Amino acid sequence: MANFSKSNVPQFSVDVYQNEYLPEGGREVNAIVTVSATGGGTIGSAVAAPHLYTAGQAPDAAVAIMVDCSGSMDYPPTKMRNARDATAAAIDTLRDGVHFAVIGGTHIAKEVYPGNGRLAVADTTTRDQAKQALRKLSAGGGTAIGTWLRLADRLLASADVSIRHGILLTDGRNEHESPQDLKAALDSCAGRFTCDARGVGTDWEVKEVTGIASALLGTADIVADPAALSADFTQMMETAMGKEVADVSLRLWTPVGTAIKFVKQVAPTVEELTDRRTEAGPRAGDYPTGSWGDESRDYHVCVEVPSAEVGREMLAARVSLVIPQGDGSVQNLGAQGLVRAVWTDDMVASTSINPQVAHYTGQAELAQVIQQGLDLRKAGDADGATAKLGRAVQLASASGNADTAKLLAKVVDVVDAAAGTVRLKAKVEEADEMTLETRSTKTVRVKK
Repeated sequence: MANFSKSNVPQFSVDVYQNEYLPEGGREVNAIVTVSATGGGTIGSAVAAPHLYTAGQAPDAAVAIMVDCSGSMDYPPTKMRNARDATAAAIDTLRDGVHFAVIGGTHIAKEVYPGNGRLAVADTTTRDQAKQALRKLSAGGGTAIGTWLRLADRLLASADVSIRHGILLTDGRNEHESPQDLKAALDSCAGRFTCDARGVGTDWEVKEVTGIASALLGTADIVADPAALSADFTQMMETAMGKEVADVSLRLWTPVGTAIKFVKQVAPTVEELTDRRTEAGPRAGDYPTGSWGDESRDYHVCVEVPSAEVGREMLAARVSLVIPQGDGSVQNLGAQGLVRAVWTDDMVASTSINPQVAHYTGQAELAQVIQQGLDLRKAGDADGATAKLGRAVQLASASGNADTAKLLAKVVDVVDAAAGTVRLKAKVEEADEMTLETRSTKTVRVKK
């Protein structure tokens, strides 16, 4: 449950971008919904001086750091040392008053600090104690990530806080439990805490790591060089410390005769939310968005409306932001947007595609064709992979997604970006291919 007694809680706003005009008989309405949270006090002092906060405003958060300690973390030995250093850097970034724990993960999960089923409260003493405990971490054993997540859940649940967050580092595949066990753990933890996941090196499975982050509404990335872990962990923890409001849901209400076709986050990453809907009363459903600080995100909402004649207007959907409470009630965050439908015989009006909708439709396709192209490449279908990755190059070029374009250029030789003409590279570094796959869902916003 979010605590709104703080003066630095962000204010939410909702903006809707759409072409509301439909031809006679038209039934599909598309809109980009931009949700912004501002004024939360999360930019500046909270990050620059993480141990400082205003009197009476102790952080309402708990964090569990899960460190892979399986045998492969000893190859090379610097990997385990880098993981210890990165975890120490993350602990240094904790604000005073934040509850925290460190978990060592193998085929079982062990409490590294503080132990006995408890969380520590961050201050100078506990940060030093945690870093001392880290020195005893050694590599050995298998990998069963579901056990790590379940222990993190138990520890995080012991704190009376609003924001519960995990950071998970792994260097290998989840070989010591079944995919069903991992899925069951993720289903159990979903909605209870958010989690950022990182794969270090190149011996882990991209779809496992991205699947963990997706299920738990966090971020996923590759840290190909273990020496870069400390900087990455510091940034992750700074972002976690900037979260002020947890468990925010996008609530969509639709009138009789309309239906939501899909809801997906489209910036800063593509994330499918359609199947995560929970019913929220007559003709309303909630879609989880996780925790928020000072930030802005975009969502693509597609609504199917009844067929109507020219001149008819209707409200297709009402968008609001809520925080579901434990007793079944909700806290309304006071931001609302409307999606409209207007039937017209003006062909220019009804056939024009809103720039935001067009842009993010392309970005979602970009993420999809990269995944398809890499899967086809692994399967040995060179022609299919070339076609999909060529389309990806074309979409990245057209939308100005320079970061993705650079990653694609490490996997294909670009002959003509605008036309999507490419050749598969004969030799591709494994880290480059994994980076492209891991970051394929990252999008760019519409050019102003």
